[in-house]
Amino acid sequence: MFKKSIMLIVAGLAITALAAGGAALAQNLPTAVTQTQGLKRIPLQKFDVPPGEREAVVAVVEIAANSDVARHTHPGPETNYILEGELTLNVEGQPPKMLKAGDSAYVPAGTPHAARTGPNGAKLLVVYIVEKGKPLATPAP
Repeated sequence: MFKKSIMLIVAGLAITALAAGGAALAQNLPTAVTQTQGLKRIPLQKFDVPPGEREAVVAVVEIAANSDVARHTHPGPETNYILEGELTLNVEGQPPKMLKAGDSAYVPAGTPHAARTGPNGAKLLVVYIVEKGKPLATPAP
């Protein structure tokens, strides 16, 4: 039930972002953040989440073919939907999870995770709910 609720929230946020003209709003956001070589994060929209201490960041994340995404954390939960390609997601405390186009995943706040893409790379729609003023991603040991 919880997983289904998260997916409904993600779908709603994604639709809201796109309906509100996410591409136009992206012009006012910082340029794509790159943490790992071959990873490109394209913010589409950013907005406050009541009561205003957090914000939602909706982004398209493109990861090059056969790339390792360095182990990292986020200061809030991450949920994603695989648009294209495939990747193996490694979330601390969980077995590796193979994801392909049409799959989704959830990573709890502050949980270290990493990934490895396949031969076609991967493109994801990602929603982060993060504390304002904190980096979107932080390297993890």
